[in-house]
Amino acid sequence: MLGVCRGRRKFLAASLTLLCIPAITWLYLFAGSFEDGKPVSLSPLEAQPHSPRYTASSQRERESLEVRVREVEEENRALRRQLSLAQGRSPAHRRGNHSKTYSMEEGTGDSENLRAGIVAGNSSECGQQPVVEKCETIHVAIVCAGYNASRDVVTLVKSVLFHRRNPLHFHLIADSIAEQILATLFQTWMVPAVRVDFYNADELKSEVSWIPNKHYSGIYGLMKLVLTKTLPANLERVIVLDTDITFATDIAELWAVFHKFKGQQVLGLVENQSDWYLGNLWKNHRPWPALGRGYNTGVILLLLDKLRKMKWEQMWRLTAERELMGMLSTSLADQDIFNAVIKQNPFLVYQLPCFWNVQLSDHTRSEQCYRDVSDLKVIHWNSPKKLRVKNKHVEFFRNLYLTFLEYDGNLLRRELFGCPSEADVNSENLQKQLSELDEDDLCYEFRRERFTVHRTHLYFLHYEYEPASDNTDVTLVAQLSMDRLQMLEAICKHWEGPVSLALYLSDAEAQQFLRYAQGSEVLMGRHNVAYHIVYKEGQFYPVNLLRNVAMKHVGTPYMFLSDIDFLPMYGLYEYLRKSVIQLDLANTKKAMIVPAFETLRYRLSFPKSKAELLSMLDMGTLFTFRYHVWTKGHAPTNFAKWRTATTPYRVEWEADFEPYVVVRRDCPEYDRRFVGFGWNKVAHIMELDAQEYEFIVLPNAYMIHMPHAPSFDITKFRSNKQYRICLKTLKEEFQQDMSRRYGFAALKYLTAENNS
Repeated sequence: MLGVCRGRRKFLAASLTLLCIPAITWLYLFAGSFEDGKPVSLSPLEAQPHSPRYTASSQRERESLEVRVREVEEENRALRRQLSLAQGRSPAHRRGNHSKTYSMEEGTGDSENLRAGIVAGNSSECGQQPVVEKCETIHVAIVCAGYNASRDVVTLVKSVLFHRRNPLHFHLIADSIAEQILATLFQTWMVPAVRVDFYNADELKSEVSWIPNKHYSGIYGLMKLVLTKTLPANLERVIVLDTDITFATDIAELWAVFHKFKGQQVLGLVENQSDWYLGNLWKNHRPWPALGRGYNTGVILLLLDKLRKMKWEQMWRLTAERELMGMLSTSLADQDIFNAVIKQNPFLVYQLPCFWNVQLSDHTRSEQCYRDVSDLKVIHWNSPKKLRVKNKHVEFFRNLYLTFLEYDGNLLRRELFGCPSEADVNSENLQKQLSELDEDDLCYEFRRERFTVHRTHLYFLHYEYEPASDNTDVTLVAQLSMDRLQMLEAICKHWEGPVSLALYLSDAEAQQFLRYAQGSEVLMGRHNVAYHIVYKEGQFYPVNLLRNVAMKHVGTPYMFLSDIDFLPMYGLYEYLRKSVIQLDLANTKKAMIVPAFETLRYRLSFPKSKAELLSMLDMGTLFTFRYHVWTKGHAPTNFAKWRTATTPYRVEWEADFEPYVVVRRDCPEYDRRFVGFGWNKVAHIMELDAQEYEFIVLPNAYMIHMPHAPSFDITKFRSNKQYRICLKTLKEEFQQDMSRRYGFAALKYLTAENNS
């Protein structure tokens, strides 16, 4: 870059000289036409010999000035010829592939001088940066696979969205796991002027699977090589980013660099900041061939249209095949192959200033890329150690990263004023539904919550489970917030089967949960627990939305609809699987009831059998659930009969019945209008009854509710009269909806409610 500056400065100086010399000449003539501080006219009329002011002295001065003008004009012509010759030599000079002057002017040159120029002034770059049109779409490609990479992508996207002022189009090359996670995330994020397209990474495996790769990124670390083939043929340029990137500036600044590409330059890359490609890290260290220090591929600018014309696909394949004969495998995935191609074809590269990829791996020279915080553009956590990497300023970089990691993503849903955005059917429907609500209605906030779209991150941690082949498998379903996190380990100890959990958290709380889970041997030892984060928004706890999210992502034929405050009896998982067969749940509409009990003691010796539980009931250590505050909720279970029952028995629905049940996966969802406290399970059981489910109580199953402080929502219910009025209104509206959907059969719900 410094070389570019020097070349331009020479040209600018010569041009200014050409412009300034005539002006100086005329100023000189004008100054010479003053006598005694008074102007002397040089007009033809006043300069005639017969003029009274005409003297021999002035005639001599005029002749002297005319001689000087001719000399200056001659010098001017000579300077023009010199400049012309210099311009004529320039193209021939730039054709030298290995010339340092070439590489400096084209952005691929001496990195030491380049860094010196960066430190001297990052923002200037020899004048004003090229401007990106206000509403020009910026295209970004990212390869992403698996659960962990999907989390990393979110932080990267947040940092880009935070600074951006242009529409964005993300091209995500993703495996099936990442696509499911990120498609749901972007769909529920609903960020204006952002489009996302997915490309099946699994279908691309055959393109690169023949390349042995030792890098921890695996086969997906090679897929940037095939972007010219993968991305749409009409896409001309794209910024390619690794998932461990954090932006500290508007990505449009990087997009503008495309305008600086010249000639055959098709790749924009930052020089590698470690000594890896110099081959001196250890004895017998033998890296792939590279030009000097080589280039890092964490940030790439790709001119796709030109790469296709150059037959990039053939170019990198031939290079890889040739080098693999001696190297046997890649150590740094696609980066090794990119560098081998560049070694043979250095004219392909435009070298980006190193602040566009400040590499934070161990033993890098990244500190030479910046002098001040304002110099930073892109931070690259390209060490396997990630945030634990050694760097003099790592605390600053870590804090910057954590800022975006914990930043409220809902705040990034801001409009780009003046830029038309593509019509989003979901967004339009949402606005239509909200516009139909009466904002003066005292229950407006309750009604509005039903339509709130909560940003959702599925499978926040690694999940791996294959359902049992006998089609009897059961998943425990529950929802929780941060204040119930301590229940997770206990539930995992009581229930060995798969679990689907929806957690209602803020962005910062999600990171606290991640640290908690990663620090727990119990939780890390279980890969069959799916954690789905539903991000906080609004003033109510969306309990039924959370249940629906957890239910929707159950992978087994049956599910046990529980709550996070309950501990299932030891062995319940296997018992339920046997009951599924015994009661033929596969072919009948049944809801198996697991009787619920509670203790008021925070420390409980959990009963290991029904007999032990009955003994604790008799001693007053345990109680039937909510018998002293909400008897109707579980009274139809008929606990008196359960004490002596040895076979399953049927019970009838009654008003306000809300047992915990095991049902088929295709059962109806919970009604979202019920938020916070009250009627959220009651309405669901009523719906099951309306759809003619039989309620069957299991004689040898039980669950126990553990004590906890009252939730914020139950406190509001008890203290706020308007809250109770609105809940009553929502109940009545739900019953009317039931009547419309189920007709005469639903009349009993109105009658039962009036009699209760």
